[in-house]
Amino acid sequence: MANLRDRNKCSTFALYMKQENHNQKTLELGTKPVGQLLVQYALPAIIAMTASSLYNMVDSIFIGQGVGALAISGLAVTFPFMNLSAAFGAAVGVGASSYISVKLGQKEYARAQRVFGNTVTLNVIIGILFSSISLLFLDPILFFFGASEQTLPYAREYMTVILLGNVITHLYFGMNAVLRAASKPRAAMFITMFTVVFNTLLDPLFIYTFDLGIAGAAYATVLAQFVAFLWQLRLFTDKREILHLKHGIYKPNGRIVRNILAIGMSPFSMNACACLIVIFINKNLLSYGGDLAVGAYGIANRIAFIFVMVTMGVNQGMQPIAGYNYGAQKYDRMMRVLMLAMIAATCITSAGFIVAEFCPRLCVSLFTTDLQLTEMAVSGLSIMMAAMPIVGYQMVITNFFQSIGMAKISILLSLSRQLLLLLPLLVVLPPQFGINGVWMSMPVSDTLSALLAFIVMSRYMRKFKGMRSVE
Repeated sequence: MANLRDRNKCSTFALYMKQENHNQKTLELGTKPVGQLLVQYALPAIIAMTASSLYNMVDSIFIGQGVGALAISGLAVTFPFMNLSAAFGAAVGVGASSYISVKLGQKEYARAQRVFGNTVTLNVIIGILFSSISLLFLDPILFFFGASEQTLPYAREYMTVILLGNVITHLYFGMNAVLRAASKPRAAMFITMFTVVFNTLLDPLFIYTFDLGIAGAAYATVLAQFVAFLWQLRLFTDKREILHLKHGIYKPNGRIVRNILAIGMSPFSMNACACLIVIFINKNLLSYGGDLAVGAYGIANRIAFIFVMVTMGVNQGMQPIAGYNYGAQKYDRMMRVLMLAMIAATCITSAGFIVAEFCPRLCVSLFTTDLQLTEMAVSGLSIMMAAMPIVGYQMVITNFFQSIGMAKISILLSLSRQLLLLLPLLVVLPPQFGINGVWMSMPVSDTLSALLAFIVMSRYMRKFKGMRSVE
């Protein structure tokens, strides 16, 4: 009995020390040099987001080269669906991770645990509802999103598989967001990289070997995410972690759910508006350039998406640092990480501008050998990314307000580019300039929304600088 008690004491002490080590990792968000922290958190997120963008690009490349030009157009028609699904996923995942970061900064560990449990529940509920409703009205929705009789079969085939695996997708992205908030950015990075590599290996197997066509790419995506989700479950069943799966945390709590959705309303609005905008873009391109013009946008969007996702990696690295230090009232550190993130994001989006303006044809050639589709995509890409250098700045500021729980400001900035600026431009410019008017509307709205972000941020920078740091 004495030996048993000794072993239990040793085990309890080991668990305590492990818990303290994890607590220390979280506490370093408020003590370690901000520049080192941003590299530590942003680099894994950048690698993960780059991998994620390549993951989407790989699907498009295999579909374009192995199925055909119309299949690329059919895939482009599904972008609004993907944005809408991402909107619901971001409302929960990003909202919860920001909320968790603030609670960890305030050392409310039990509350952070409850937020995690509610995140799992919300992802399951929303994933099931979204899939059920979408599958019930799939064809009408795809026609509304810009499908034609020629592209509908491709879009339907792809989205049916994706929607059947939608719950797994929501859980996968939600848990990765929580991993970053729980001071595990490297784990989130490795899981995303695994998903990309696994998906890349499965794509040719399902598309070519099993002759499943565009549906094969969807099967590869869902299966890769499912295996990654199993990996996440293994990590979150470790009871020594600050955040872990256990009984009693899954029952929806009204206050927690409201706070998650309030913070997550900004990325939800951004993705929901992106859905609406892509519908308008697809319909305008279909009217002024036909099915191949829709496919050209699909290619250009995938290329731009790489640089947007890398910038999002910077944002994800900034988020727990800004959220923790805001919660801990260490405003000097919060402002420092904001400035560093803005500089990094501007460098990334400027690189995107250089690629789009100086070697667009090389990029487009990865997706298709169709000459007409290539010319449309090259022209559109050059115009679409003309204002790319200032996009990173606007994205960081929007994410910053979301990270510190100022949801209303973040929503305003999210909506400014898409709903308040881009949508009217898509109505006004195409009748005047045709297909080029569709492409031109994007850099014009980018410029105006960056100006608005500068005005809003200037006001709040003066406010934050007036606060005394607790450091």
